[in-house]
Amino acid sequence: MAWTPPQRAAWTETLAAGAIPPLTDDLDRPFDADTLLGEARARAGDAADPAGGPETADLALADTDPVFREGLDRLLHSLEHEADLDRVGRWWAYTWVNRLLDVRLRIARYVRDDPGVRDERIERPIFVTGGPRTGTSILHALLARDPANRVPTTWEFLRPVPPPEPATRDTDPRIGLAEREIRFVTAAVPAMDAIHEKSGTLPKECISAHALAFRSEDFTGQFAIPSYAAWLADCDMRPAYAYHRLVLQILQRRTPGATRWVLKSPAHLLTLDALVDVYPDARLAVTHRDPLTVLASLSSLIATIHHAYGNRSDIRDVARTQSDLWCTAYARLTAFRDAGRVAESDWHDSTYADFMRDPIAVVRELYAGFGLEFGAEAEGRMRAYLAARPQGRHGRHAYTFDDLGLDREDVRSRLTDYQKRFRVPTEEI
Repeated sequence: MAWTPPQRAAWTETLAAGAIPPLTDDLDRPFDADTLLGEARARAGDAADPAGGPETADLALADTDPVFREGLDRLLHSLEHEADLDRVGRWWAYTWVNRLLDVRLRIARYVRDDPGVRDERIERPIFVTGGPRTGTSILHALLARDPANRVPTTWEFLRPVPPPEPATRDTDPRIGLAEREIRFVTAAVPAMDAIHEKSGTLPKECISAHALAFRSEDFTGQFAIPSYAAWLADCDMRPAYAYHRLVLQILQRRTPGATRWVLKSPAHLLTLDALVDVYPDARLAVTHRDPLTVLASLSSLIATIHHAYGNRSDIRDVARTQSDLWCTAYARLTAFRDAGRVAESDWHDSTYADFMRDPIAVVRELYAGFGLEFGAEAEGRMRAYLAARPQGRHGRHAYTFDDLGLDREDVRSRLTDYQKRFRVPTEEI
């Protein structure tokens, strides 16, 4: 059976039809950077001060920074002219961009008032990466159960200022704000619950911090914005990682002692050189799975998200874009690994099959490879986490490669070198 988009909730059709004025009237205005930036400054009480305060000297935090403006301008152009958003999608895009601009101003003000935050040390972080739908999320979640690890949660990456207090990290009111924001997609398309779990307190991907620099796969995973995606694939990502590092410095500012960060995003595969430029002592844990399975699952996910926001939900268009992107990502991973910028002792590889067979064994091997202690408390917490979250508890995500309209043998041939290099088994898909 050919892929069809899941049903949207009834309220989305009411909003899309323009039946909730004046909200819908406001949503019809064009996406304009100068207008949105002015409104953000007004909300912050800094209408005359684009940098967030007269003492701010850090241009990279100001809304006049040309590197930041390039990403913002390209994103807004693509949203306006390519994404084919209905009013539901426009509401979500406005909400998201406004939050990012507000947070940038808060960060600028915070760094102005506490410049010492830039002296916070980020040492030997572990980055979990690999293709989408390969187990990066569950591995990241397991590593978060170890009290010795620090994993950024959704609410922290969405609103990192002021820095979390250890005593209230689990009760911070920003958790509720994050919950309301991230549940929007599921509220629009309830079937999303079976595809990807979301919560304000769950570990969050690095692309959410990159979004604050407006250079992020977070946007391309949500909207059909091809010109922005093409620019992003080859742009300089060091500014995004530098901003990501600043966010981590803010998040650990009120946490005493050393912090061992464990971070995660499949998108790191595309930008490993930039990652290591900013984090030269990084350790990399890479998950592997048959890339054809990856493409089938990912294309279904993204097409469903596009359907939540508007009129572009053709899984074949999505599949063509994602096939090119992830063939590039796997080629970059192979070339980067072979270049030797990161010592082999700072890499860990695991397959999806191995992880599903014995996740604790994979974690134990990761700890041993990185010279870390895997204690009884950490193991017990991880086992309890797995027991409380059986696979499929929110329903099953159904997908098939045949829905994608891709030539199976052509895609397989483009990925042969990757599969051989990392001994990735082929699956029935």
